[in-house]
Amino acid sequence: MQTRSFTGALAALMLTAAPVLAAEKPIVIGVPVGLSGANSVVAPSVVQAAELAVEEINAAGGVLGRKLALEVADDASGAAGAQKAFDSLIYQKKVDVIIAMETSAARNAGLPAVTKGRVPYIYTSFYEGRSCNKNLFVNGWVPEQQVPPVIDAFKDKGAKTYFLVGSDYAFGRGMLAFTRAYIEKTGGKVVGEEYLPMDGSDWTAIISKLKEAKPDALVTSTAGGAPNVTLTKQLRGAGVTLPYANLAVDEGTAKSMGADAEGIYLSASYVTGIDSPQNKAFLAAMEKKFGSSLRTPNDLSVPEYEAIYLYKAAVEKAGGTETAKVLAALPTVTVTGPRGTIGMSKQHHAPLTMYLGQVQKDGGVKVVGTFKDVDPGEQCPKLD
Repeated sequence: MQTRSFTGALAALMLTAAPVLAAEKPIVIGVPVGLSGANSVVAPSVVQAAELAVEEINAAGGVLGRKLALEVADDASGAAGAQKAFDSLIYQKKVDVIIAMETSAARNAGLPAVTKGRVPYIYTSFYEGRSCNKNLFVNGWVPEQQVPPVIDAFKDKGAKTYFLVGSDYAFGRGMLAFTRAYIEKTGGKVVGEEYLPMDGSDWTAIISKLKEAKPDALVTSTAGGAPNVTLTKQLRGAGVTLPYANLAVDEGTAKSMGADAEGIYLSASYVTGIDSPQNKAFLAAMEKKFGSSLRTPNDLSVPEYEAIYLYKAAVEKAGGTETAKVLAALPTVTVTGPRGTIGMSKQHHAPLTMYLGQVQKDGGVKVVGTFKDVDPGEQCPKLD
């Protein structure tokens, strides 16, 4: 009899405690990212940005009374690694959301798991555009926002002929297809277009073709990180000094290149020199948290930071983490962060202020043009 009473009391206690325990369970954010492979140069800065956002939100009380937690997985910057990382995060770690900067190959490989697992996915990388899935939202730039400022600037400097170089995968080819079309639309001519496999590092043959073609300007679109470093180093070693725009370089990677990066043009939605209270506060918080181990915040890490706040806003509006409700809330919320006010309101993509910059001798980026609230254009019209 006593045993029954104890068991009944215990059962009642467990039922009473269940809502409390559920309320205390953290909201888990999955971050598959290229800690190895092509993106290993920039991935640590992305993880740092995510860690700061989670720390700030938790210090302020969390989300609907629940703490945030991060689960980081190495996607090896490619498709095979991404499949493993997404499967682990979604099916084993049971994350509530995926928020990550990845290569296009990794993103595409992970989307089936996102769809099957029914989790929201905020993609925080700039990319070639038109990746459409009801679970996918993007707060990085697309070609319609990034390419025109670069080509227009070169045209103003008298460039008429261009040579295009890229990594041979979705991002490299997608970006340069848009670039070619825009060059030809505005009266220019492409005199060469060459690609190297995504994990390639010897650009010698392509650089020889570039020098033979004698273009007025060079535009590159690699897998980011390591390919940017090897290509730029080999270009400088070969004496290439013509106007050079890199569509895939971020400020942090440019700084790591040292003198080789001087003079490169980039078009970005974030540079550290943005003069706003939000950006100054963000940079100060990053410096305080990471000190001498801080990786330079950049156009791939800052969207990660802001995306975690966007997810927070969506969960609060939805009243919980239920996927359908969060997906309905995501296009309606905005946050004001280092890049300004960001919302993924246009076909799951974000209007963005873009900055045309040129890398200086010290690795910093001098802003030479600002373009307010650039529309991403028609990306996923069937999702609206």
